[in-house]
Amino acid sequence: MLRVGYPSTLSAELFSDFPAGVELIAIPENLDETIEIDVWIPDFYPARAIRAWPHLRGVRLVLAMLAGTEWIPPLVGPQVTVCSARGAHNVATAEWVIAAILSMLKYFPFYQEVQRSGVWKRRFEASALYEAISGDTRPIYPPVLLEELTGKRVLLVGYGSIGKEIERMLEPFRVEMTRVARSARTEPAVHAAGELDSLLPDAQIVVLIVPYSEQTHWLIDQPQLALMQQGALLVNAARGAVVNTDALVGALQAGHIRAALDVTDPEPLPQGHKLWNCPNVLITPHTGAASPEAAPNALRTAAAELRRYMNGERLKNVVQAAA
Repeated sequence: MLRVGYPSTLSAELFSDFPAGVELIAIPENLDETIEIDVWIPDFYPARAIRAWPHLRGVRLVLAMLAGTEWIPPLVGPQVTVCSARGAHNVATAEWVIAAILSMLKYFPFYQEVQRSGVWKRRFEASALYEAISGDTRPIYPPVLLEELTGKRVLLVGYGSIGKEIERMLEPFRVEMTRVARSARTEPAVHAAGELDSLLPDAQIVVLIVPYSEQTHWLIDQPQLALMQQGALLVNAARGAVVNTDALVGALQAGHIRAALDVTDPEPLPQGHKLWNCPNVLITPHTGAASPEAAPNALRTAAAELRRYMNGERLKNVVQAAA
């Protein structure tokens, strides 16, 4: 019988869809003894999973509950097959991206300040914010109090399953979509990552949803930020280190761009870090996939992968095949 270890923080009811012929073994949060398992479902939080790993023996397959698995192969080594939860969190993450874009274009962070102040007339300060970030000094009446998403030029950097879901959710806004992935494709048109610098100057919104790797480390650095047009919105739902934080802070403090971030580098972002107090930025503490459906969706994906594994079929979400 296949022994499957999972975090004890998850309810056993969530495993009702798992195939017969497996023994489910709850791994306690503070594991202090050796446990023999064949398949490991790591905790959602890497720090907890990393603490558990030295006590596990016999692991041949890892079924992650997150799409981002960059920390797992170095932990478990090349002899273990690692699968991601690709597809499980598409909706929640894509919805965060849409909400973040709309929040910034509708000036919600500013209007929260207005609400806390209790001064209605402060709303007209939005016109000055628009002029400062956009560089648009034309006399506009009535005063600008927000911006529209419809018709904006969006550069989608990363065209995996989440990127495609973001595109689907943006369709009602009739945006002009430009896609970027590791390599170029024709149907639909996707640009290669090497073309990124030539595409940045035309984008009004840049969405980052690439996997983190050596190739995407600091994909957005000072030169790329300088290429972005005045007032462009950078949305990072990938990993914090896809962007050079110091360069981003400089661009925000200079009033060149604005940003919506669900991920940061470092993460957690320390109290007092200068990024917290930058102008024109919305920060959420890595919340993008953490809906009530996160665990059920991830475990349905894991169950399907486990069935393929037990039946000797090709696995779907392999990020590392055992050497």
